[in-house]
Amino acid sequence: MSEAIRTAEGPGAGSDEPGPSRRRALRRVLVGLGVLGLVLALVVGGALWFLTDRYAGNVDRVAGVFTELDDEARPAPATPAQQAAEQPVTFLLVGSDTRGTAEQGIAAGGRSDAIMIARLSGDRQHAQLISLPRDSWVDVPGYGRNKINAAYAYGGPPLLIRTVEQLTGVRIDHYVAIDFAGLIQVTDDLGGVDVVVAETTSWGPYTFPAGVNHLDGDRARWYLGQRYGLPGGDFDRVRRQQQYLQSVFTQLFSSDTFTDPGRLDAALLAVTSAVAVDEQLGNAEMLSLAYSLRGLRPEAVDFFTAPTLGTGTEGAASVVYLDGVSADRMWAYLGSDSLSQHAEEFGRQALPAVPR
Repeated sequence: MSEAIRTAEGPGAGSDEPGPSRRRALRRVLVGLGVLGLVLALVVGGALWFLTDRYAGNVDRVAGVFTELDDEARPAPATPAQQAAEQPVTFLLVGSDTRGTAEQGIAAGGRSDAIMIARLSGDRQHAQLISLPRDSWVDVPGYGRNKINAAYAYGGPPLLIRTVEQLTGVRIDHYVAIDFAGLIQVTDDLGGVDVVVAETTSWGPYTFPAGVNHLDGDRARWYLGQRYGLPGGDFDRVRRQQQYLQSVFTQLFSSDTFTDPGRLDAALLAVTSAVAVDEQLGNAEMLSLAYSLRGLRPEAVDFFTAPTLGTGTEGAASVVYLDGVSADRMWAYLGSDSLSQHAEEFGRQALPAVPR
């Protein structure tokens, strides 16, 4: 082949090597894809940062909740069989209706208005919430027999966790302090919530007639605060707390909320500003946990009250006696992540469809 022919064909002619123009075009495409990928990464990362900062970052932290606990004396964490799948997560929820105390993790006066165990199943398809009556007569480590919320008064979250773990044999993974007064703001942000009342009652400035009641924030505050005038007293108050949480959860998952970004944003901000969690639950873990619960629906959440034998007095104190036999079965199911499969055994302790 002559030199002229080779020059006319150009370098690389007749071979599989791309020419300079094709190489430049390929580089431009690759650079463009790289820039697009970087932009997408920044957008996704920025969105995650925004969500983490706006919602998880809005949650206060309670310091020193678990640092004082002797890990060897605590119930064991999830078994190896459970660890093969996603582990269940157990929270201890402590509620106060006194605004402004949630960030300390202790209610004003050192007493809790609500004590609940919340368990998220390993498959994240079920959850259980079990209320422990605040007057439950239990053994408080280092203080002998006393009401369970006395543990809260004597030693704050660490002693309450020790007391609950000793009572149930279930390890508490995280601690949540709920300011019910702040949480009630969620009611207004959601446009109100519906509750069903069995019998007409009155408390404060409001009457709650039998049937469906649409509660705004102020009505919800009085509805949750009523104890006197209810046949079951504090037991009925506990059921109303559970009913309210169930209604809020249902409303959060309603199509109206998810199709109204402004309402959803306001509700999430109100929820996160009304709770404080232990400092071991970081923002990234909180966001990851929330994402893992994306398939959980309100109907898959069971509400119970710990089994009881009735009320009585110890000295001058009015107390609640727990049913040790039934409670031990409940704690065993809870610890093995199987309470949802045995929920029918605890029908008497379950939240009724229409609380009083």
